[in-house]
Amino acid sequence: QVQLVESGGGLVQAGGSLRLSCAASGRTFNNYGWFRQAPGKEREFVAATSRSGGTTYYADSVRGRFTISRDNAKNTVYLQMNSLKPEDTAVYYCAAGSVYGVSPGQYDYWGQGTQVTVSS
Repeated sequence: QVQLVESGGGLVQAGGSLRLSCAASGRTFNNYGWFRQAPGKEREFVAATSRSGGTTYYADSVRGRFTISRDNAKNTVYLQMNSLKPEDTAVYYCAAGSVYGVSPGQYDYWGQGTQVTVSS
């Protein structure tokens, strides 16, 4: 059974940092993505990484503040979030699949999500 389990969310003040983790089980994946969804808004792309970790891509809104990385030995992907802003508040989802991209439809598996709340 394939599972993606996120952890690391929480409440943080603006300017603070959080590190999200996504542990995959059941199979290995070539590509991972992080997405987020705020109340009343559509799910939006945050970051993506290829299997080697050498190819990464970020949404303009997080570039320079967030870093996606992966540990293939642990089948885990991370999202280091620095300089957090109140507008980063959302449920963050990990996604995995065979296609590298920025669209939710390009990913085959999803985690349950973890809440990130940034207070001003």
